[in-house]
Parts: sequence; C-alpha cells; structure tokens
Amino acid sequence: MKAAVVAAAAAVLAGGASAHSHRHAHKALFQKRSLNDTEVCVPTCTTIYSTIYGEETWIQPPPKSTEAPVPVITTTPEPEPVVPTTTTTEPAIVPTPIPQICPTPGTYTFPATTIVVTETTTVCAASTTEVPSGTHTLGGVTTVVETATTVVCPYATTEVENGVVTSVIKTTTFVCPSAGTYTIAPITTVVPSVTTVVVPVVTTYCPGTYTAPAVVTTITETNVVVYCPFTSSEIPAPAPTPQAITPEPVPEPAPEPAPEKPKAVAPPASTPAKGKGSVGGGKLGGKGKHWAMTYTPFRPDGHCKTYSEVDADVKIIASKNFEALRIYSTDCDTLPNVGAAAEKYGLRLIIGLFIGSPGCDNGNPTIAQQISALKEWKKWHLVDLCVVGNEALFNGYCSVQQLADLIVHTKKELGSAGYTGPYTTTDVLSAFEAGDMSPVCNVIDVVSANVHAYFNYQTTPGQAGKFVRGQLDAVSKICGGKPSYCMETGWPTAGVCNGAACAGVQQQKEAIASIEQEIGQSVVFFSFRDDPWKNPGACNCERSWGSDKAFGY
Repeated sequence: MKAAVVAAAAAVLAGGASAHSHRHAHKALFQKRSLNDTEVCVPTCTTIYSTIYGEETWIQPPPKSTEAPVPVITTTPEPEPVVPTTTTTEPAIVPTPIPQICPTPGTYTFPATTIVVTETTTVCAASTTEVPSGTHTLGGVTTVVETATTVVCPYATTEVENGVVTSVIKTTTFVCPSAGTYTIAPITTVVPSVTTVVVPVVTTYCPGTYTAPAVVTTITETNVVVYCPFTSSEIPAPAPTPQAITPEPVPEPAPEPAPEKPKAVAPPASTPAKGKGSVGGGKLGGKGKHWAMTYTPFRPDGHCKTYSEVDADVKIIASKNFEALRIYSTDCDTLPNVGAAAEKYGLRLIIGLFIGSPGCDNGNPTIAQQISALKEWKKWHLVDLCVVGNEALFNGYCSVQQLADLIVHTKKELGSAGYTGPYTTTDVLSAFEAGDMSPVCNVIDVVSANVHAYFNYQTTPGQAGKFVRGQLDAVSKICGGKPSYCMETGWPTAGVCNGAACAGVQQQKEAIASIEQEIGQSVVFFSFRDDPWKNPGACNCERSWGSDKAFGY
C-alpha cells in the first residue's frame, strides 16, 4: 500500500470551494469550476511548463513507544546574531479526509478530529475510485475545443523520489491540433483485480472549522481503508436561523391510487455501450426556451425566507414562463414552502437529495433525514425528477458504486411512499470521465450535468449555448445515449475576465440568449437572485449569478 503525501500548492487557484446546493455547504463556485474538466481559469501570463511545490501538511505521528527513549545530547556553536530578513509560517493543516487502515476484521473506533483553517488553502489532495482489473487512464484535465488551439492549465499528478509518492500541482501547455475532446496529463495505472485507486486532485479549503466526527465501524474484510471526511462551519459563523413561519394553507390534492410496489433494481455488471449523445429527448424538459430555474429559499444574509417571501419569488418565476423549479435539499422548510407556492402558481418541481462531506452511506443521518422528509411530504404529483446528489463524485463524497447504491436505496424508500418518477444524479463532465460510470448509468433514468461556460476561458458569452450542448452530448455518450439534461447553467454579471469569458450584465444577457436558443428546453438556469452572503471567490463572481436582469424581473 503506497501513501500519498499531500503537498500544499502555493497561491495557485486560490479562492472559494464547492457547491451551492445546501444552506451550510454553500461555498464559492470559481475554485470548484477551475478544477473541472473544461472549466479552467487560466491567468493572463503563463509559463510553458512549471512545477509548484508547497509546504507539506502535517501527518499524524505514530503512537509513542512505552519504552523510555535514550537521550542524545548534541552541542552546536552559538550562531552570530543576525537581523531577520524573512518570516516563516508553520505548515498549513487542511481537512483532507483521514485514511484509517483496518488490517483485520473487527470493530474499529476512530476519535473525532477538529481542524481550524484560517486562510483559503489550495492543496493537491486525493480522490478514490474503484476500478476492475486491467489498464486504466484516470484523472487529468479534460477540455473540449471547437478548433485548433493551445490550452494552458494546472493539473494534479504524482512524483516518486526515494520510494516516496508525492502529489503535486503542475501547469502545462497542451496543443490541441483540431476540434475535439482532449484529456491533459491523465494518470495510467494497471491493476490485477478490482482495486480502489487513489487519484490526485486539486482541492481548496476555505477558512472555517472542520470536524470529522467519531466513527465506530465493523469491518468484515482484511486491509480495508476507511476515510473519515470532515464537515465544515465557515468563518464567520452565521447568525441563528429565525423560527420558520407556517405557510398559508393550500388545498390538498385528491388522494392518488396506491402505487405498485417497487421492484428492487439490480445494476447489470456490464459497461453500457457508448452511443450517440441524446440531449433532452425524454419526457422531461420544457415546451419552449424556459424549462426550469434553480431556487434556494435564502435571504441575502443567508437566513431562511418565510413562506410569504418564497411565495412572492415563485410568483415572479412563474410569470416569466418557467415551467419548473429545481430545489437542492429539504432544509429551510423547502418542501412545504416551495412546494405550496409551486402548486399555487402551476410549476413543477425537480427535487433533490443533498450529499455532503459525511458521504454516501445510507446510514448518514443527513441523508436519512432528507429521505424521511420527502416521504412525509410525498406530493409526488408535483415532481418531475429526483436528483440524488449534486457533484458528489467531483467533491469526493462518494465513489461511483456508493452513489449507485444510494440511488437504488433512495428508489426503494421513495417508491414505498408512492414516487414512481425518474431519477438522476448530476455532476461535472470530468467526474463522468474519471472512471467506469456503468454502476451509476445503469440505475438512473436520465443523465445530468452542471455546465457553466464562464469557467472555460475559451468560451465567449455568445458561444455558451453550443458549449453546454457539447458537454451534454458527452455525458449522454458515456451513459450509452441516455437523454441528457443540464441541472445548472448561467453566467455571472460581475467578476474578472477568464480569458474570452468576461462577466457583466450585457454578457449574461448574451450568454443566456445563446443557451435559450441552443438548448433552453433542456436546462435549469442558475440562479434566481444574486447571493450577497457568499464569498466573492477568486474570480470575484460568486455573488453575481442572479439572472433577474437577463429575464427582466
């Protein structure tokens, strides 16, 4: 078993981190997107090839020996006093998931761990994926280009020196000779049997307090590695959430007939054939250029909105001819409040099950609570689609098999409560291309991706629609030609220029018009309003994705 030493990268890609799906998991988008296949923010000035080494993170020391150590006394001549010219800092501690090795079957207890991060830190961390026997090409950065071009991008890789494997971040220039899809600097590995492979990835941690809870687990095999991930509480801590206001009563729909008892889904072992991409084409999607809008019921300060505030928002969205709302989770009274308003104004719902750093385990209390809330709510006549996870693979919260198992579990649970509609998960293209996706492809009804053209430095606002379509074609092919839909797309009204992709009010209007024209019936636009409570991020754009100016509300 080889251990990867995590090395902190110096100032590269510094900025916010992951997702915008859950109240306590909202973080800046730019850093996340800068790591995503085609979504790489490239500085104006670059070098042809460089390596950036940072200070190593601390590694837990081995247990102290009970034997008394033998003292060793050394003497050194007292140095001449000098005037200090530089300052040094201790190595940064970052909350990468803690690998715990379980060599034999038994019950293991891992204590809780807390780490405080005081400044935004980018490191070369590790993700894991399970692969069958054979040769596999994993990781790297995937980019889609429409013409011959030169791409400059950072990527994560490993180096071996004196038997020590070190993960590092490098920057390289790659020449794409013609239009097509290119994977830059992947890692090739050969395994004799089914193996969990560690792949280096660039990861950013924002300031905050990160806690890995105590874990008690029973292991039935030998040499099992258990990862104990951290949950975070960002700095500064949010003010207490006000008590929820009970929504105005809404007439209950007529009782629906009891659904047929769902059958267990057994994912086939074979890999699906990579067929022709199919964007949309299923029963989902809009009749015109506006299918859906993302909606999170948060005020500008990050607190939960009341039902009256939610009702006013949903009324506006419905007035702009949108047909559905995408919600990410069940917190903040999302189901009763948004559900009641959606029913009142004739909108459909794309419901979500949020997966955070605790992981994909069915026993994760956060997941269990969300499933329970959905089963109790059970207004399935409003629901068009259930999305299990938002970039859970990209963020390392699940392996492919874990996510597939959770989708099957969710089908069983919600099916027992009467939901018979389609299921999917949504992620970025690089997550779909990182390994064998057949376990997930085999248990979803449609394939979905989050696509933000702004984070591809070669894409102008007017090219956004073609870019989104190209990404959806790619994920559809990976899942054997299943219909594909975009669960997030948009353009910021403020922020720095990312190559040809510049933020601005006019640029957003142009980008959204391009997306509407090309593929509007198959996308969910992000987002309803700006989010002033977010960190601005490295591109100074994270607060500015509200599309109210583009849609005129």
